Amino acid sequence: MVNFNHYYFYFHNFVLNYHLYKPMDIDELFYDAVDLLKQMITIPSFSREENKVADHLQSYIEEKGISTFREGNNVWCNSAGFDLKKPTILLNSHIDTVKPVEGWKKNPFVPFSEEDKIYGLGSNDAGASVVALLHTFFRLTMKDQPYNLIFLASAEEEISGKNGIESILPLLPPIEFAVVGEPTNMQAAVAEKGLMVLDCTAYGVSGHAAREEGKNAIYEAMKDIQRIEQYSFPKVSDTLGKVKMNVTQINAGTQHNVIPDRCSFVVDVRTTDCYTNHEVYEIIKENIKSEVKARSFRLNSSGISSEHPFVKRVRMLERNTFGSPTLSDQALMPFPSVKIGPGNSSRSHTADEFILSKEIREGIELYIKLLDGLILK
Repeated sequence: MVNFNHYYFYFHNFVLNYHLYKPMDIDELFYDAVDLLKQMITIPSFSREENKVADHLQSYIEEKGISTFREGNNVWCNSAGFDLKKPTILLNSHIDTVKPVEGWKKNPFVPFSEEDKIYGLGSNDAGASVVALLHTFFRLTMKDQPYNLIFLASAEEEISGKNGIESILPLLPPIEFAVVGEPTNMQAAVAEKGLMVLDCTAYGVSGHAAREEGKNAIYEAMKDIQRIEQYSFPKVSDTLGKVKMNVTQINAGTQHNVIPDRCSFVVDVRTTDCYTNHEVYEIIKENIKSEVKARSFRLNSSGISSEHPFVKRVRMLERNTFGSPTLSDQALMPFPSVKIGPGNSSRSHTADEFILSKEIREGIELYIKLLDGLILK
């Protein structure tokens, strides 16, 4: 196993086995991908606890004769004969899952097949994308491409953790473009909303609830919450629509007969390409009286030009493009990217999560059509 911390070592990462150079048809890729997905389902891989599934995936890749790189619970590999004179494409999806929600009727860690459905935690989000992208990598590296290719299975995506892709990007060579695997029905998200979480505090003056004294912080917070509900940002994105704000948590008071002197509430803000997170933060501060603190500014909106060669291929293959309201590791990528993968986002984080096996096959086929021979410059 290889674990180097600087990209120049990529020059020495060669395919060690002829296996990838024998013919591999779509059926073989598809069957192998489904088998791997079922194996991954049996291994719990909650965010920050992905080590066992990372071990399994790393062994699987190395059994194919490909050297791997490992940092924490992130595993990656690159195409043979890596040449920095060529542009580099990153194929990325995540191996962590949320914890099972209430309502599962099936064991979330036992892959169960029924007709064309494969049930299991992480099957849709985003195990199907992981295995489809990996087997696409196998197929594309059977021949010389006009680009270098890196496959990265990353950790901590579900919690936007700092030990996931954010920790790996500095270890990679310069990336020209990325394909991010998430369940989109193999339609292409060419833009994605960012995320900013705000902790807000309204202040009052404590007093006895039975007397006419004090200043109720809950009422002060309610005024700001109403301002947030009613405010509309003037700029509207062509691909992502409006900036969206929702108050999602509120907390105040110590006991029933004491006027609360502070009330805290949380605001979930979904930003667009019309504003940076810092700009949205300043606008909100100007429009409410409560104290406002941002947990982070790092998850900005992302987008790609409609004239990008990959996007042009998407249109040629008559796939739809759209702006995604949900967050992914795209938010941490300082280079062009498109989010596209097998499965349906509405199944993510639900009881009895499943993927259709035909969606995995379609994913592999379409990834290959979109990427094979793609010229980026």
